[in-house]
Amino acid sequence: MNIELMYAKYNQAGNQTIYHILSKLSNDDREKDRGSFYGSLSGMLLHIMGGTFYFLSMYKEALKNNDAAIKALVSIENLSLPEGNLSSAQWKETGTALDAIDAAYVKMAEAIGDSDLKNPVKIDWYGGNPAEVPLQFMLHQLVVHNTHHRGQISQILDSLKIDNDYSGINVAFM
Repeated sequence: MNIELMYAKYNQAGNQTIYHILSKLSNDDREKDRGSFYGSLSGMLLHIMGGTFYFLSMYKEALKNNDAAIKALVSIENLSLPEGNLSSAQWKETGTALDAIDAAYVKMAEAIGDSDLKNPVKIDWYGGNPAEVPLQFMLHQLVVHNTHHRGQISQILDSLKIDNDYSGINVAFM
């Protein structure tokens, strides 16, 4: 079983569910400051999307010898990500960008093998100690990051009494 692919598909499904839930809200409701670090509901989804984009870009060097993985990552290289308070038109663009980023993540996960997971990814998060970690660690960091922020969105939706459930991993992803 490719656990990295399972998590990539889980990420994609969770993001799609959130995007569709938030699309039912008015633009003002999506953009309203909810007191979170990223402000609005759209701001939190933009952060998830931007975080995924950032993490995927970090993996390129570690996967430089895996043509299929690189092809997936290069597919989003020139993608422009919306920022700030979004208009309704920008919200639709966000959906298109989210689809592209999540598809690249899934394609990359489909392409990686066990030997790739040991490849080093350079980081500067821990003051240079360590200066690099295995790709597998960074892939799990991406899952944890996105799950954390989807949880924040879920809490806000709960407080608004908006039904949401995107926490489970579909057994079909195995």
